[in-house]
Amino acid sequence: MIRDTSAQDQSLSTAGTAAPWKRWLWPALAALVVLLAIGFAIRAWLGASQSFDSARVRIAEVKRGDMVRDIAADGRVIAANNPVLYAISAGTVTLKVVAGDVVKQGQELAVIDSPELRSKLAQEQATLAGLEAEAGRAGLDATLARATAQKETDQATIDRQAASRDLERYQRGFDGGAVPQVDVAKAEDTVKKSEIQLQHARKDATLKAQGADLDARNKRLLADRQRAVVAEVERQVDALTLRAPFDGQVGQVQATQHTNVAINAPILGVVDLSRFEIEIKVPESFARELSLGIPAQLTSGNGQPFPGEISAVSPEVVAGEVNARIRFTDKQPQGLRQSQRMQARVVLDTRRNVIKVERGPFVEQGNGQVYVMDGSTAVRRPVKLGVSSLGEVEILSGLQPGDRVVVSGSDLFGDAERVSVN
Repeated sequence: MIRDTSAQDQSLSTAGTAAPWKRWLWPALAALVVLLAIGFAIRAWLGASQSFDSARVRIAEVKRGDMVRDIAADGRVIAANNPVLYAISAGTVTLKVVAGDVVKQGQELAVIDSPELRSKLAQEQATLAGLEAEAGRAGLDATLARATAQKETDQATIDRQAASRDLERYQRGFDGGAVPQVDVAKAEDTVKKSEIQLQHARKDATLKAQGADLDARNKRLLADRQRAVVAEVERQVDALTLRAPFDGQVGQVQATQHTNVAINAPILGVVDLSRFEIEIKVPESFARELSLGIPAQLTSGNGQPFPGEISAVSPEVVAGEVNARIRFTDKQPQGLRQSQRMQARVVLDTRRNVIKVERGPFVEQGNGQVYVMDGSTAVRRPVKLGVSSLGEVEILSGLQPGDRVVVSGSDLFGDAERVSVN
């Protein structure tokens, strides 16, 4: 009889079968997460009318802090006093210096030979001599006229005295019965006539003296006028010799030796080496805030700072920029040269504890609207901007610290209220 393996078998209890819902729990949770992610993506896609790559925009965070409003620019060294000397008359120029020569005040730099101007001076001097002679003759005539008038007055005075004595004699004779009444009356008429003649002689003397003085004065005035003309021509002749207006250095020489130059032609320039200024170009948007006396800082090639201040601001705008000049307020670096480069920094003001953000094209392009990031969506929001510097702009309202703003590239969004930035 063959024995089976039943004696070796052991009875095991069978575990209960798991509930069907437990087998689908984890797959369901995974599917829910996927659906939520798809839902959020669809919501963001539906909320934004357009989608842009984040590499095409620049986003900056709004912060709170101090904002220094300054202007930084590359400056060019120029001489504060660098006049150009011109030819006062046409002629042949003879140069006494060359470009780069150090000159002293009053030193001859060039001489212009102008025969025309020298001839004009000789003519005017001759005219002056004639007018001075006429003025002297008029003065002599006035003296003679006064003397003649005085002579006539004296003669009339003597005639009156003689007539008075005759009247007295006739009156005594009439009182003694020796002279008739008619002779006394004639003597009285003679006295009256002499008195009238004396009055007219005195008046004629006054008028003749006034007339003679007036003629002499007119002649003197003509001579004085001609004297002024001669002085002006002499000044022009003297200006044919160009002299250094101050101690300095000869700049560019624009005339050629022993050549004929036209009137008002530039001859050469002189540079004042003791006074230099820095010329900078300022963007038009900052030009209205520049004024004389604003402090500035100038930096030379070795990094040493020098204090300065705005000394001049151009009244015109050229290519969107305004020229300004900065002068040294304390001392200037040694060895400065024309057209040398220096760094300039002009501090307009400092604003404490303001809300600010990095400056970008949105300042000019936004028209009071900026795009603020809400997750991956840029939402258009109105803001009020304050003053701005080269790197930052003040936020007056509409944004808070921590907000993220699209500062560059928002021109791609057009007028969309919401866009997606991936």
